[in-house]
Amino acid sequence: MSHSQQDEQQELEEYLEAKAKEEQENQQQQEGKSLSEYEACVLRESARVKELMAEAREEVKK
Repeated sequence: MSHSQQDEQQELEEYLEAKAKEEQENQQQQEGKSLSEYEACVLRESARVKELMAEAREEVKK
């Protein structure tokens, strides 16, 4: 391989490594968002369950 071909090969490898790293970071961010959305859903449902339990207690007291 000539010197210029080696340079091109190295540039290509560096580019692909950078792209792979960028893709991995994007995936991690997406997973973080999904987790946050999941946690928000759990909190909403937890609040709903607490409301239903409070309503049930009120019904029992009547």
